[in-house]
Amino acid sequence: MNAITPQADMAPATGKPYFSVRDIHAYYGESYIVQGVSFEIAEGDVVALLGRNGAGKTSTLRTLARAADPALKSGEIWLNGEAIHKLRDFEAAQRGVQLVQEDRRIISGLTVEENLVLAQIAEPRGWSIEQIYEHFPRLAERRKQEGTTLSGGEQQMLAVARALARDLKLLLLDEPYEGLAPVIVQEIERIVGEIKELGITTIIVEQNAVAALELANRALILDMGEIVFDGSAREVLDNVELRNEYLAI
Repeated sequence: MNAITPQADMAPATGKPYFSVRDIHAYYGESYIVQGVSFEIAEGDVVALLGRNGAGKTSTLRTLARAADPALKSGEIWLNGEAIHKLRDFEAAQRGVQLVQEDRRIISGLTVEENLVLAQIAEPRGWSIEQIYEHFPRLAERRKQEGTTLSGGEQQMLAVARALARDLKLLLLDEPYEGLAPVIVQEIERIVGEIKELGITTIIVEQNAVAALELANRALILDMGEIVFDGSAREVLDNVELRNEYLAI
């Protein structure tokens, strides 16, 4: 794909459309934020959702997770054959949609392990605590430490681990590298790489576009609330014109 692909001409994702988004429109009050976004994702895809600041990336991710804001006014969202567009956020989470937000939402006053145990109170559950510690040895070392006293990178690990502790069918990562030192970014990249190897369907919103594209096999580019590119991650890395116009890299 050597040119920008208009929304109407998007080719469908290869493979089974495990996750399908059909013409969604969402608003913050009167502000029209998500403007007719449509795409399909095959099971196991890792998708980089990219765009400049203000393009609507986080708003789209929150809409997919069925957060109260922005409000979905029309359109459909399907996960593994089940409609989730009429669900609330906690209901979508019960169906396996797990959003790791930029601010991480670590619960104050609880230890690392208590944060993980709390994530598993409701059925269905995901990874066991023991499995999580195998993949996150740093969290195992700090299991008795209050979660909010961890470093930024460790809090990001805990936020991802909480998502894995629940039934996980679709992982939504919002700015997982934001504010982290390069050495910690490498650790988060390792963890996301392991998630990819496990075949967990993932959408990553990340300002560090190159890092996200190197992990992803698919790329979506948003501009002013609309998708202007849907193709492979390699196409974006190789297309200088595309990157300059929409990503400034």
